[in-house]
Amino acid sequence: MSETAMSLAHAQALYRTMARIRAFENAAEEASKGGVAAFGASLAQAKVRGPLHLSTGQEAVAAGVCAQLRADDLLTSTHRGHGHSIAKGASIERMMCELFGRATGYNGGKGGSMHIADFSVGMLGANGVVAAGIPIAVGAAHALRVRGGGALVACFFGDGAINRGPFLEGLNWAGIHRLPVLFVCEDNRWSATTATGAMTAGEGALARAQAIGVPGLAVNGNDIFVVDAAAAALTAQIRAHGGPRFLHAVTYRIKGHVSVDAAGYRSHDEVARALEQDPLELAAIRIAAIGGVRAVLAAIDAEAQAEVAAAVAAADAAPSPPDAEAYTDIQDTGAGRWRD
Repeated sequence: MSETAMSLAHAQALYRTMARIRAFENAAEEASKGGVAAFGASLAQAKVRGPLHLSTGQEAVAAGVCAQLRADDLLTSTHRGHGHSIAKGASIERMMCELFGRATGYNGGKGGSMHIADFSVGMLGANGVVAAGIPIAVGAAHALRVRGGGALVACFFGDGAINRGPFLEGLNWAGIHRLPVLFVCEDNRWSATTATGAMTAGEGALARAQAIGVPGLAVNGNDIFVVDAAAAALTAQIRAHGGPRFLHAVTYRIKGHVSVDAAGYRSHDEVARALEQDPLELAAIRIAAIGGVRAVLAAIDAEAQAEVAAAVAAADAAPSPPDAEAYTDIQDTGAGRWRD
């Protein structure tokens, strides 16, 4: 196969991952609002309840980084972790079942969106606490160093996390022990409902990492091919025992902080400019430039839609957790019993 053909095949594979993430997020969003008509079903009420943090618009970061991960590599995620989970190989059906609160979900329907994990593919878990995935990733990376081998940990976190203590602690520990961890700052420029720039001193994420001795790269997080190339370079350096590396990927969160957040704190012009940099559309343009055709991408989109539609149907039909399991998988308060 020629270099051009290989590049096209790889580009289409990256696009497929983004299309699957986008289809999942769109379906989950609709289900959280009370219907998924676009996916062939009509629900009378919201089937996804509780906080639902969407990664719509940020697909290129998850897809580009995870394309460079091996099966034995590990990953820690955030409260906005659907894309990371899908890109690392987690089951879309089991994820949707978890969002629907079904017994067949990853946590038996009792964890929801912010607690999806699949150790079988190296996905150590999403996390509802900002920056909490950083020390988990560093601990896992230390374990990998002790065990030996070439595996690494990809640690995803948002721009808001760089203002919390675990960021300094985690990068410091990884740096002094030269641990195999790729820190990925998925910078969507908003910390919940506050612009991150307004409460971040200095030059930001990469400058802070470099100040503590962790080198890295800053990239356009909406360009899948730039993210892919940067992740390839950084993971190669880590696997060559170069110590931790840092990827600062600037992207944008198209949706509100949660699925039912209208994001009125942002200007229409800001969102409109962001929509012009949609990662799937940018990828489609680049793929066309190397010989790809829109019909193939349309077929990829259709396949992703069908896969997610099947997951929605399976989740809607799956059983809820039995009442007898209500008090399993929970932390004991110390008394050894629960009040009536």
